[in-house]
Amino acid sequence: MPSPSSPCTGICRIDRKTGWCEGCRRTLDEIADWAMLTATEQRALLARLEQRS
Repeated sequence: MPSPSSPCTGICRIDRKTGWCEGCRRTLDEIADWAMLTATEQRALLARLEQRS
């Protein structure tokens, strides 16, 4: 199964209160790790991001 596309929206600002990117809702660690995650791990992260909205 192919890897999902990055959730990056191009709005790259970290919210100081949450530590999440205002565009994609990922943390800096999640952004840095994205390319190293397996497709399964990426999908799991995408599911967690939906809960952050």
